[in-house]
Amino acid sequence: MKQNASEQLRLLELIDKKIEQVRTNSLDLSFNEILDMYREGEFEISPEYQRLFRWSIEKESQFIESLILEMPIPPIYVIEKEESVYELIDGLQRISTYLHFRGQLVETENVSDEKREALQLEGCDIVKELNGLTYEDLPKTLQIRLKRSFVRVEIIRKDSDPRLRYYMFKRLNTGGEILSEQEIRNCTVRLLDDTFNEFIIELSENEDFKNTMQHLNPAKLEKKEDQEYILKFFAYKNDRASYRKDITPFLTSFMEKVADTTDPNHIELDYPKERAIFEKTFKLLNKTLGARSFDKKGKVGNYIKGVTSTHYDAFTVGIQKYIDAISLEDSNLIKGIEVLLDSIKEDDKFLANASGGGKNTSTYLNKRIEIVEEKVGEFLDGRP
Repeated sequence: MKQNASEQLRLLELIDKKIEQVRTNSLDLSFNEILDMYREGEFEISPEYQRLFRWSIEKESQFIESLILEMPIPPIYVIEKEESVYELIDGLQRISTYLHFRGQLVETENVSDEKREALQLEGCDIVKELNGLTYEDLPKTLQIRLKRSFVRVEIIRKDSDPRLRYYMFKRLNTGGEILSEQEIRNCTVRLLDDTFNEFIIELSENEDFKNTMQHLNPAKLEKKEDQEYILKFFAYKNDRASYRKDITPFLTSFMEKVADTTDPNHIELDYPKERAIFEKTFKLLNKTLGARSFDKKGKVGNYIKGVTSTHYDAFTVGIQKYIDAISLEDSNLIKGIEVLLDSIKEDDKFLANASGGGKNTSTYLNKRIEIVEEKVGEFLDGRP
């Protein structure tokens, strides 16, 4: 659609205004300056909000080799938290690798014991003679060269508009390991508001929840999929009408609606109430099916270990209508619900909406939730 001159002028003015709201600065820092700032608490690294430190020893070694050979490297991005105190938001692998080589990762959480020791190079393929060496083994000249190697640091100033800081980081992915969707949300949404993010992380340590999720693949657990499942619970429970088919944008949008108070579709959560509902939901599931809560059943009635997403959304949301009416202290009631939930996993109508491909549409989602809801209601109504 072609714009007239007046519309073009308004567009340019709008863009100029947005540019003014993102205040950035650039500077070149040597890796040794970053190390000193890290030691003094002026350069913060928070792996729990980002990807874990996942680079292999070989990949770390090749990065150090690149620095020694003075190869160019991409910039890193930081947020200015206060005057001259920065928090790393993109570039964790590169900075952590340098700290690892210098034996300085001991202060960093979520780092394996292997990476708390100084890195010994392994897998250098350009100068193979570097393999087997640590920082202390290097000639003094190379130690100094490494210390003076610099990286461009892009600083998002503390007076920038938080929303534009958020959208700016959503567009960053400057190499390294690929982030899972939940890790991206954990890192980016906190630029708007960290309350909901922290709430999800805290609930992921709930023992009842952890027990029902025992069969989640360890690789998925490492990528924070347990936290994504908690996000799914609240998103389906509070904003299911917005869901269509693609789960990733739906979950991100819900998290943004909760975190961004300026969003016209902002969702205000009553955190104490939501916590109580979450805790009772997973205590009920733990008391009934426990670790089998989200397993599917085979043709001979055997449980197949693994968290099945269609079972998760149907069971966690399907019991919400009656969650207040269920007494967790009534052992007979709990046993009855266990038998009921177990039978639903083999119900033909339920399986038609929960098994096989193409079951991620809103129609199938709503139907399987409704089936669980109806069966729980019929069971409770039929009790003396």
